[in-house]
Amino acid sequence: MSEEILINVTPRETRVALVENGMLQEVQVERASRRGYVGNIYKGKVSRVMPGMQAAFVEVGLERAAFLHASDIVRLPAPLIGDNGDAAPAPTPPIGELVRDGQEIVVQVVKDPIGTKGARLTTHLSIPSRHLVLLPYSKVLGVSVRIEDEAERARLKETLVELLGETRFGYIVRTNAEGESREALAEDVDYLGRLWTAVQRDIETAKVGRCIYEDLNLPLRALRDLMRPSIEKVRVDSRETYERASRFAQQFMPELAERVEHYPGERPIFDLNGVEDEIQKALRKEVPLKSGGYLIVDQTEAMTTIDVNTGAFLGSRNLEETVFRTNLEAAQAAARQLRLRNLGGIIIIDFIDMTDAEHQRQVLRQLQKSMARDPAKATVYDMSPLGLVEMTRKRTTESLERQLCEPCPACSGRGSLKTAETVTYEIFREITRAVRQFEAKQLLVLAAPKVVNRILEEDSAAVAELEEFIGKTIRFQAEEHYSQEQYDVVVL
Repeated sequence: MSEEILINVTPRETRVALVENGMLQEVQVERASRRGYVGNIYKGKVSRVMPGMQAAFVEVGLERAAFLHASDIVRLPAPLIGDNGDAAPAPTPPIGELVRDGQEIVVQVVKDPIGTKGARLTTHLSIPSRHLVLLPYSKVLGVSVRIEDEAERARLKETLVELLGETRFGYIVRTNAEGESREALAEDVDYLGRLWTAVQRDIETAKVGRCIYEDLNLPLRALRDLMRPSIEKVRVDSRETYERASRFAQQFMPELAERVEHYPGERPIFDLNGVEDEIQKALRKEVPLKSGGYLIVDQTEAMTTIDVNTGAFLGSRNLEETVFRTNLEAAQAAARQLRLRNLGGIIIIDFIDMTDAEHQRQVLRQLQKSMARDPAKATVYDMSPLGLVEMTRKRTTESLERQLCEPCPACSGRGSLKTAETVTYEIFREITRAVRQFEAKQLLVLAAPKVVNRILEEDSAAVAELEEFIGKTIRFQAEEHYSQEQYDVVVL
């Protein structure tokens, strides 16, 4: 498999694209005015304890107070931890026993502010490096579940135990560590140890609202999290960012450092492999399939729905075979779209109904297989009798659409507008209401050209009847800058 990372840098915005076999799989955006907060560690102050919610609001210097649930607060002695870092179920004490109003507390952001919600916090601090994650308030030694080879898991854990000796900190071995040498892990242990010492020093002296630790910027974060032996090239179109990335790679991944290149081409880097076009397509609802079918992706506050349609695909055998082939392709396309658009939370995929149980199992397996390549944690549930598949995907940042777009001012994000006919009848009702409330010699209606044209052409007889009914003259004036639903009735 051919993989490539493209990094596009402008003064106010940085974008990273992961391309597999010439097809865009993932895009990340970071703007100077709105950098993400996930991973940042702050000294905060509890502003309000909410016993009914088992949570507290914490001021950490962000626009809105952040949310800290009782289950995300470190308790000593800590609950038992399993081999993969999963805590054994334990009753959570009342929030009032864990924190109090006005208390200073060190917290880490695990989810960015999304919509009207503040950031989500935890006191279970974690600091990642290339191959490891340091858990300073835990004693767990775990290995990523994505490393499936049992012999390799055992080797990595034994190596880590040797390196740590009497160290009391917890560590998680990341997927990137698979096949890495003892020396590579030793470098990460040393780096994280020095970094945590510096963080502890800042915790002692920092004032409330100050950021104690900030995660790497997007280009370096992309190298840390996405760089692996299968990545053939990392192309960076900024000389300054390239030099920084090259130094970072030399320090933390010297065996891959030569794959980081400066891209001096005149053609914009995101025009390679049609990345720019793919980003624009990812902002549309409809996703065409090669077979002629298509997906409709609809993101709402509560969940994301994906509807599968056969479209123009007729197949060569029978209806069941056509539906099966379309659903198989849709399963792959849906998994790619979820990652590309960074959609999370509850997701429902409405596959076309299949009567063959084996076809249903194969489509579900295809979806699970396609989702396995996604770095975000996802859970896929069985297909319902209606052909619906419920799934969840972990979300820590806003979706691509929410980052790049805003609600349409004409429809306020509804995705539809009232017809000119509907607005016409609203105007007629408003005229009747205005005449009853105010003394008037005549009335002036300001509305969008399409609405005014309809009134003067198709509803001219209705206007004449209305003028006779109210005993007043009505004038209509088209306003180019009015949206289709906007109008004003002025009493003269």
